[in-house]
Amino acid sequence: MSTDTESRPAAEPRPPRQSVGGRAVAGVRNAWRGLTSMRTALVLLFLLALAAIPGALLPQRSLNAGKVDQYIADRPTLGPLMDRVELFDVFGSFWFTAVYVLLFVSLVGCILPRCVEHARALRTPPVATPRNLARLPHHRTVEVDGTPAEVLDRVAERMRGWRTARREEAAGPTRPTGALTLSTEKGYLREAGNLVFHLSLVGLLVAIAAGKLFSYEGNVVVIANDGPGICTTSPAQFDSFRAGNLIDGTGLTPLCVRVKDFRADYLENGQAEQFTSNIEYQSGADLVTDTWRDDVLQVNHPLRVAGDRVYLQGHGYAPTFTVTFPNGETRTETVQWEPTDGTTFLSSGVHRFDPPGGLYPDSAERRKNQIAIEGLFAPTASFHGTLLSSSFPAPNDPAVAVDIYKGDTGLDTGNPQSLFSLSQVLVEQGRLVKQDRVNLTPGESTTLADGTQVRFDGAEQFVNLQVSHDPAQTWVLVTALTMMAGLVVSLVIKRRRIWVRVYPADDPRRTVVELGGLARTDQAGWGDEFDRLADRLLDADSPSPTAKKE
Repeated sequence: MSTDTESRPAAEPRPPRQSVGGRAVAGVRNAWRGLTSMRTALVLLFLLALAAIPGALLPQRSLNAGKVDQYIADRPTLGPLMDRVELFDVFGSFWFTAVYVLLFVSLVGCILPRCVEHARALRTPPVATPRNLARLPHHRTVEVDGTPAEVLDRVAERMRGWRTARREEAAGPTRPTGALTLSTEKGYLREAGNLVFHLSLVGLLVAIAAGKLFSYEGNVVVIANDGPGICTTSPAQFDSFRAGNLIDGTGLTPLCVRVKDFRADYLENGQAEQFTSNIEYQSGADLVTDTWRDDVLQVNHPLRVAGDRVYLQGHGYAPTFTVTFPNGETRTETVQWEPTDGTTFLSSGVHRFDPPGGLYPDSAERRKNQIAIEGLFAPTASFHGTLLSSSFPAPNDPAVAVDIYKGDTGLDTGNPQSLFSLSQVLVEQGRLVKQDRVNLTPGESTTLADGTQVRFDGAEQFVNLQVSHDPAQTWVLVTALTMMAGLVVSLVIKRRRIWVRVYPADDPRRTVVELGGLARTDQAGWGDEFDRLADRLLDADSPSPTAKKE
C-alpha cells in the first residue's frame, strides 16, 4: 500500500505575522476611531451630565466647607469614603476632569473631519439625475409645449437659490434620445448649522475650562454707612476666596469699594422686595489720583469695572458695643452678626474686647480680664417676658439680649475661632466666666462688678459683596448663543434634492418633463412642499391630459 503525497493539496501560506510596532499602531488607530465616533461623543456627553449630579445633590467644599465637614461628621463611615473619591469636589475631581477632557478630544476628532467633508461637498456639484425617477418617493411626469432646451431653461430660471448642475444624457436602452437633465439641491446650511452647533460646544468647553483656570471669586462683609470698605490687593482681604488653578493671588485687579448706605424694601409680611446699596469705588488711574466714583448696587445689577464684577449678595446687622474699662479707657467695636432667621433677621454673634495696654501688670493678668459679649440682636424687638425675638426685619426698634463674660477669650492663642460664637471649651474650663445677662436698647448700658461698663450703641447694616473675575465669561455667552443658533438652523433648514429630466415627446412640438424629489433627511411635509415646487416650476406650462402625479 502506498501513499500518494503528491495528490495532497498544498497548504495555504500563512499570512505574515504583524510586527509589535504594527500591532501597536493598529491599536492606537482603532482606539482613536472609537474615541472620535459620534456614538462615543454622545456617551461621554451623557456621562458628563451624570457626573454633575453629585455636584448638585451634595455640598461642595468650594462653596461651603463647613457644610461638608458637618456632612462627613454625621456619616463617620460613608463620609470619609465619599471624600476620598472627591464627591465633595466634583467639578475639580480627577474623574470629572477625565470625562471632560475625553469629551473635548472626541468632539474635536469627530467634528474636524466632518468640516472637511462639508467643505468638499460645497465644491462638489449636485449628483447626477437617477436613471429611473419614478422610483423616487415623489415623482411627476407631464408633457408641455416647447423644445427640451427651452423647457429646461424655464425650469432653471425658477430654481434660483438652488445649486444646479445641467447635464446632457447619452442615449441608451432605457434612456430617451436627446434627454437633458437638471440636478438641484438646497439646504446646505443644515449641515453647516450642525457643525456650528458642535464647534460652539467645543468652544463652550474651552471657555469654561479657561474660566476654571484664570478666574477668581472672593466674598467679603463690608459695614455700610461709610465703613472701612475693601481693596482687592490680596486674597487676605476677603472672608472667603476661590481662585483658578493658575491664579496665585498676586495678580488681582486693583479695586477699592466703600459702602455709603444700604436700603432694603420689605413687604408687610416681612418679605424682602428689593435691596439697594449706594457705593463708591476706585480702579485704574483713580487709585493714583484718589478719585472716588459713585454707583448703585442692586440684586442682579452688579458693578462692572476693570474686568471685575461686584455683586450684592446679602445683608445683615452689625451691632456696636462700647466697653469702658475701670481706668476710663474705652474700646468700641462694630462686628457683623449672623442672621439666624431669614425672615425677621434675628441675629446671633459675639464681640471680644482686649483691655488697654498698661491697665494690668502682665499679659497673663490681662488675658484674665478680657471681655466677651454673646447674644441675640433683634432689628424690631418683641419681648416675651425677658425673652427677645424679632417681629420684622427692618431696624424699627433694635435691641439685644446678651451674656457678658470675663476671662480668657482665646484672642492670644492663635487658634481659629468662630466669628459668631464663643468657645464652649473655654466656658467649661472656667477660663470664661459669665458676669451678667441683660437686655439692652440703643444707649443703654450695664456695669460689671469690677466697674467695667458695657454699652449698646445701636447697629449698622452690613452687606456681603462678591468680587468675581472671569475673563472667559464673554466667550461662554458667545459660544452658547452660537450653539443655539446652529441648533435652530439645523432643525429648521431642510436638505432636499430635485431632479428634472426633459426629452422630446412623440409630438415634436412638445416635451416630456420628469420631476423627482428626495429629502436627504426625514422631514414631515416634504411631499406637500414637492407638490408646491412642481406646480411653481410648471405653472406656465399647460400639461397634457397624460400628466401623471405619483
